[in-house]
Amino acid sequence: MNKKNALPLKLKQNHCAAATLFCCSVLTPIAGYAETESEAGTFRLSPIIVNDQALADDDSESVVAKELWVGGKVATSIQDTPASVSVITEKEIKQRGASTTEEVLQYSPGLVTDYYGTDDRNDYFMIRGFQATTYRDGMTLGSMRGVREDPYAFERVEVLRGANSTLFGPADPGGSVNFVSKRPKFESIRNTYVTYGSNDHKEVGIDVGDTLNENETLAYRLTGKVKDSDREYDYSKDDSEFIMGGLTWEPNSSTSATLLIDYLNTDSTPNSGGYPMDREYSRSDFFGEPDYNFHNVERTNISAQITHRINRQFKVLGNLRYSDLTDDYGYIYISDANGHTGNDVARGYLSNDTEAQEFIGNTMLQYDASFDDIDSSTTVGIEYRNASTNLNSSYGNAASIDVSNPVYTGALSGPTPYGNKKQDYTTKSIFLQQNLSFHDKVIVTVGVRNDNLDLSSENVSNEKFDADYSETSLRGAITYKINDEVSAYLSQVESVAPPSIESTGTANKPERGEQYEVGVKYAPYNMNAIFSASVYDLTKDNVTITTTDLVKKTIGESKTKGLDLEAKADITENLSITAAYSYMKSEVVNDSDPSLKGNEFVTAPRNTASLWSHYTLPNQTMSIGLGARYVGSYYFDTVNTSKSEAATLFDASFDYQITADTKLGLNIKNLLDKQYVVGSATANYYNPGRDITLTLNHSW
Repeated sequence: MNKKNALPLKLKQNHCAAATLFCCSVLTPIAGYAETESEAGTFRLSPIIVNDQALADDDSESVVAKELWVGGKVATSIQDTPASVSVITEKEIKQRGASTTEEVLQYSPGLVTDYYGTDDRNDYFMIRGFQATTYRDGMTLGSMRGVREDPYAFERVEVLRGANSTLFGPADPGGSVNFVSKRPKFESIRNTYVTYGSNDHKEVGIDVGDTLNENETLAYRLTGKVKDSDREYDYSKDDSEFIMGGLTWEPNSSTSATLLIDYLNTDSTPNSGGYPMDREYSRSDFFGEPDYNFHNVERTNISAQITHRINRQFKVLGNLRYSDLTDDYGYIYISDANGHTGNDVARGYLSNDTEAQEFIGNTMLQYDASFDDIDSSTTVGIEYRNASTNLNSSYGNAASIDVSNPVYTGALSGPTPYGNKKQDYTTKSIFLQQNLSFHDKVIVTVGVRNDNLDLSSENVSNEKFDADYSETSLRGAITYKINDEVSAYLSQVESVAPPSIESTGTANKPERGEQYEVGVKYAPYNMNAIFSASVYDLTKDNVTITTTDLVKKTIGESKTKGLDLEAKADITENLSITAAYSYMKSEVVNDSDPSLKGNEFVTAPRNTASLWSHYTLPNQTMSIGLGARYVGSYYFDTVNTSKSEAATLFDASFDYQITADTKLGLNIKNLLDKQYVVGSATANYYNPGRDITLTLNHSW
């Protein structure tokens, strides 16, 4: 189980009070009881819960994970979790050379990624036709969602498909992605690498850690990287620096406390500006403005986690995180339309200047018990979140450009302000999760959570609008263990997402989701593998729709139904595979425009599939990886008139073990350099082209 959250850099008084409350609630039982290792023993509990003394997944050594850490609440067996989940381990991330979140996720079922191509302001991915909610060590990223996370910071990425606010609080119904940070370990970690690749990509990174004292109760870890690179198009850059330091204190087997601090700074270009719709252009073409194409992000997280087992039955957990963010970008883009003729193409400009702070913390009490052939695990907790965002935006028309002979006009002078918005978001939550196992055959899972939402918005005229909501979400599931290798489940889960507060003072209803799912999982005895299949019916109600008079109303309803299949297996000591297939049918059930009823969602392909295989030669000196990704055709617009082509893309890798501690790795993404339109609105956007990187990795 892995989790982190944080204490602030610049705390307001209410944040200090909240931090004190959470820390005291955790530290009090630690001060009152310090159980020794011999007293802790091994507490028998059915496979719903992974015992504290159980051997944890080693994500650096296998593509197969058997535990689920998502939510940071209770580490559970994936086989007995009544939900469709995927875990992308550190080993798989390295095998595929995934350098962005989109690349990490693109081999998982039910997900569509990178559908805006050269628009690189955010990580773009959807689950089961809806936006995904992102978490860092089980705590929502919330106002930090727009930051492009760096996979080098994580030892695994977990995906939970489907609505589930009962576990994680306010969220969209499609699913959740949880980034699990690298943490200190009580062992030596010594690794560094240097990379060179396409687009003059230069990168160096280091990951080191060890114990700090003789009795091995204190450990540290330092992870960092620096990247200097261009993007595919002219006049671009993709530079970043990341550093994360952590300390873990474990005075005995019952107590653990971890502090993590990480800093991310990016200096890049946000967008190629898109490409006209009349024909296919080279990815290197640039139709924006070199002097007005910037994206600067600076973010600091301070996170803390404390866990303490009071006795065999009781365990208390506490988590805190404080985040501070500045995110500024501006660019000029193509504003084209189908049927346009001639070389002169209209353009527009857009800029955003964002400052955001977020404090989030929770405290949980876990109680485990056994009664003859009945095992029970109960988790009750409270959570507090306060987030504030200041957003200044500008947009308008820019000078047109001759795409046959681009002449750039320089930086904008005095962009027209469009909006100045201040938003505050406070959530106070209480939740209960109950697992009951009967005869190690039937597992009943129920949960309830209440989120009290306090939302406020202030516009440029200093008009302030407030809204309060109290939303309850439920979860229920039953798992039947057919035998020790096969389990099947039936689940019903709900989600709730906060609405927007309009400048008109209109307070829309929270959007709600509900999902029914049936699934089966198979973990064979004779192989390190897990296979899963699930069928689902997912509905989102109170969808916010902009009516013809530009007022947003929550009258919409949308639905997806589908099938997800996944296999992860170390077939032999030398061969591993990851395979996935998804079928999804999306439908607009209700909309203010009756003509849209029955239409499919935007960016919702009916079929997606992927296969990644990695083979190490018997002499252990060379390994080869080959992958294929298929994305079916999907619509670009709500009226379902413009559509993408179906496409299959290939990836490859080759590793050579120079010495026992030094390896040379070659990764190629989009091996055949396939180019097609992945997004189209005012311009076309292409998928990323062939990308080749060569990495020298050394451990000591």
